[in-house]
Amino acid sequence: MTTGNIQLLSDTLAAAKAENRAALVAYLPAGFPTVDGGIEAIKAAFDGGADVVEVGLPHSDPVLDGPVIQTADDIALRGGVRIADVMRTVKEAHAATGKPVLVMTYWNPIDRYGVERFTEELAAAGGAGCILPDLPVQESALWREHAAKHGLATVFVVAPSSKDERLATITEAGSGFVYAASLMGVTGTRESVGAEAADLVRRTRATTDLPVCVGLGVSNAEQAREVADFADGVIVGSAFVKRILDADGDQAAALTAVRELAAELAAGVRRGA
Repeated sequence: MTTGNIQLLSDTLAAAKAENRAALVAYLPAGFPTVDGGIEAIKAAFDGGADVVEVGLPHSDPVLDGPVIQTADDIALRGGVRIADVMRTVKEAHAATGKPVLVMTYWNPIDRYGVERFTEELAAAGGAGCILPDLPVQESALWREHAAKHGLATVFVVAPSSKDERLATITEAGSGFVYAASLMGVTGTRESVGAEAADLVRRTRATTDLPVCVGLGVSNAEQAREVADFADGVIVGSAFVKRILDADGDQAAALTAVRELAAELAAGVRRGA
């Protein structure tokens, strides 16, 4: 049986902790701007200093994503991206770098594709696991059974609205790390929202030994440093996607921009130590 790379993910997060810093987790959608271009963008993010990459599975109704990622998903879907392309993206990005690569996806595409088939193919591609933002824990037994069978992490998402009892239920069922979701908010509200995220990390840590990584709308080194002060990992997505969109089809410029942003953020999570 081919197993996934949950151990590689755990080791990578532990290594960042041993260096007294947060891990940098980058998010990029598969098939954006093209399948090949997306693979190269992930390699560029790793090259710049990302520790882990989440590969987004483009969805036609990405209700939890902001307009930047929705734009990227639309470009990928119009380009004809399929789950096979997502698996190829994971496989080639992991094979080229030896780094942990996860898939972030809504539940519906997996449900339609088949849980057994999806987990088997993701493990065979060298994937470390899956982040499942809309799969309720109480409905996740089938997924977790197959994920465990193939050595894949199951990363659940917690939010500031999650009560302590609910946090404990979620973290007990998860593996790899916990994704703590919040928002930076508009200018002028970031201080209070940051405090809310720090409180969420504190409450989550009270229920688990898993690393807690925060997706907070981080877009620059200073924000990365702030989040790294209280989180085990800093997750950045829209800022990477925006750099590619701003390159306006110039692949070389896009890759340079992704690499440079990763380097800036990597320096930020280290200063936050």
